[in-house]
Amino acid sequence: MTWSPETTALAALDDAEKARLGALPAHRLPAETVLFRPGDPVQGYAFVLQGRIDVSLTGASGREMLLYSVEPGQSCVQTTMGLLSDVDYSAEAQTTCPTDLVVIPRALFLELMDRSAPFRALVFGAFAQRMQTMMTLLEKVAFTRVECRLAERLLVLAGDGESVQATQSDLATQVGTAREVVTRRLDAWARRGLVQTGRGTVTLCDKPALSAIASGQL
Repeated sequence: MTWSPETTALAALDDAEKARLGALPAHRLPAETVLFRPGDPVQGYAFVLQGRIDVSLTGASGREMLLYSVEPGQSCVQTTMGLLSDVDYSAEAQTTCPTDLVVIPRALFLELMDRSAPFRALVFGAFAQRMQTMMTLLEKVAFTRVECRLAERLLVLAGDGESVQATQSDLATQVGTAREVVTRRLDAWARRGLVQTGRGTVTLCDKPALSAIASGQL
């Protein structure tokens, strides 16, 4: 498929750099495509055009936690660190929906980092934003109660609606806890009339109460 750097954050680069990047092929990946796993070498810089990639970490116990998601204009901190320091991946990345991306090969990425100030600013700017997200995640996992994180995540996923399409395992991964913990919290909230649970769905029946829980007021 064809693509143009002019319609992305790469538009700030000079014409020669955009021509080189524009010659790279774009790939359309189906949902649930695994891009890398722990121990894989970093081959290039994935520039997301459309869709989303979730990057997660699995502990020795088998418990999985979502570290961050990569959408258009955002970066994968694992990839950036691997390209700059020559270390392998320590997490797993998977598309959550049909995703279009361009892979900038390692050699071209390093050349642009060395020669192009706009490209360097783009990469480091996205890297800084991602590190801030990681610090926020660390703070929440370390200092925020599970029920607060779960309520906040449900509200974010629901947006303006009332229904969340996610399994309890998915929710556990996203808030950094075990599925059993999520199940107990949802069951307790269901008894209070705050939510209704179904197969792969959670309906938010009392958003104000969930907002209060998310902010630590309840």
